[in-house]
This record gives sequence, structure tokens and C-alpha cells, in this order.
Amino acid sequence: MFFSFEGIDGSGKSTQARRLADAVRRLGREVVEVREPGGTDLGERIRALLLDPEAAVHPHAELLLFSAARAQLVADVIEPALERGATVIADRFYDSSTAYQGGGRQLAAPQWMTRLHRFATAGRSPDRTYLIDVPLAVAASRRAGRDADRMESGGTAFYTRVRDAYLALSTEARIQVLDGTESADDIHQAIWSDAKSLLEV
Repeated sequence: MFFSFEGIDGSGKSTQARRLADAVRRLGREVVEVREPGGTDLGERIRALLLDPEAAVHPHAELLLFSAARAQLVADVIEPALERGATVIADRFYDSSTAYQGGGRQLAAPQWMTRLHRFATAGRSPDRTYLIDVPLAVAASRRAGRDADRMESGGTAFYTRVRDAYLALSTEARIQVLDGTESADDIHQAIWSDAKSLLEV
């Protein structure tokens, strides 16, 4: 089973991804946690470049670098894990590129992005995606006080487009939207209730 977590920076998605991983492990099952970009030697090198506030990365190059890291992650980590029956939990997957590069950077329509994702992942898609949605002001307050990386340095207009792009994706059957302003425990319980049914627990 392949779960992914999405949301704008400061949504709380990483916390919820970790909590789901812990819950599945308590069932005695193997869990493989991955993050994007990263998870492989190539992916971590790309991550360092993409998040470097001093790096000058053209938006087109940014999209392709994310896709390259994703392709390596699928080939080296995700597919082998799924083949041996592990549960994979991803802190971001290709929906992030649709929202951040497609929507935020205004690079391409969702239909074009879908074709790119299908190529980069060899058709691999999450079984369930949890989209943690929060208002921009809430996310910004959570990010306050921490050093912003290159991707987090976008302004209000950028994040508005990112959030709108995410919500436009929420009509897909695999995507479940959760209110990120609720307590972390309540969000986890909602996720765990859904995940248990998919895991047939």
C-alpha cells in the first residue's frame, strides 16, 4: 500500500506522515518512509540544490529536477518496497509538482503535468493521498521563526496559487482532504480510520 501526504509548507503533513508510519509499524508491518525530494543519493543531492536559498534555479529546471529525483526514488526505493509487501509513506509525491510548479510557478496545465508524472514514475501512483489543507495565514504563522528554504520563500500570491492547485486536485478519488486547523490527534484519527480500511486491518 502506498500513501502520500500533501499540503502547503506549514500544513502539518510531515507530522501526520510520521504518525501514520508509527501506527502501521505497531501492526508489525514493514514501513518505508520517503520524502521528496530525497531518499536516494541522487535525490538528496538534488534536494540540497533545490532548497538552497542562494541557488539560482530556473522554474523549468526546478520542475525537471524534482521529476528526476522522483524517478530515482520510485525506481530505487518505492517499487522494491511495494514488491516485497511493505507499506510506503511519502512526505510529498507528484501532486506537489502539480501544485508548486504547475500552479505556483504557473508552468503547465494539470493535464500536461499528469503526462510528465506518468513518465517519471513509470505509472506509479499513490493508493491514497492525504491533503492537509490550512489557510495561508495559519501556515505562515507555523513557518514563522524558522529559516526559510528556497521553496518556502514564495509570497502570498505564490502560496495562494499553490493552495488553489491542490484544492483543484481534491476531486480525484484517491485524494482525501483534511482540515489542518483541527488538532493533530483528530487529524491522525481521521487518517488512521481511513488507512485501516485500506490496509484491511
